[in-house]
Amino acid sequence: MARYSIDEFIETTGQQDLGEGVFELESDRMLEVNLDGRMWTKKGSMVAYLGNVKFVREGILEHGLGKMIKKSITGEGVSLTKAEGKGKIYLADSGKKISIINLKNQAIYVNGNDVLAFEDSIEWNIKMMKKMAGMMAGGLFNVKLEGTGMIAITTHYNPLTLRVTRNQPVFTDPNATVAWSENLQPNIKTDISLKTLVGRESGETVQMAFEGEGFVVIQPYEEVYFQAGQ
Repeated sequence: MARYSIDEFIETTGQQDLGEGVFELESDRMLEVNLDGRMWTKKGSMVAYLGNVKFVREGILEHGLGKMIKKSITGEGVSLTKAEGKGKIYLADSGKKISIINLKNQAIYVNGNDVLAFEDSIEWNIKMMKKMAGMMAGGLFNVKLEGTGMIAITTHYNPLTLRVTRNQPVFTDPNATVAWSENLQPNIKTDISLKTLVGRESGETVQMAFEGEGFVVIQPYEEVYFQAGQ
């Protein structure tokens, strides 16, 4: 167990200006946002801030009537807070690991609960996994983030990115799937042999199947978003 004097503790744990831009990782579980304008953050993720910053909860029609209807129908966990002003904001989410991605006129699909923050230049929309509807209850909708700018996503522990090729599809547990590339459309794969096992109601009995060219991000942890339909 490390023991420090007060000065040593401050020196060891103190905030550092790394000069990396709008998003900086103070640690792998703490995001520093250098705010100068407007930013969108996950509701409840702010742990501290410096400067002249105002936080406003996402308005009912903030992103249009279509998104409001989708959120009310799906229960998708994309509750956002708008941060405006100039200063530094520190964000965290239940000690989950944070990854920063710089989109350059690109798009990515992310589980709604794993979206921590994104710049105002990024467009977002709730997308339904149509081919999965009817087979699974809950978690049928994910968030598409696109444009040019920084986004921050979270995972339990270190994420692993798997390449998908036309000759090598990838199959994942829906509860461990965090994100995937824009050009991939997941399908459903069911394991009949596992379905017959007594006491198995979900999990490995239903899998997401990714085919084509792209990538899938998974985490070594299963969050219960998806449940097998009856």
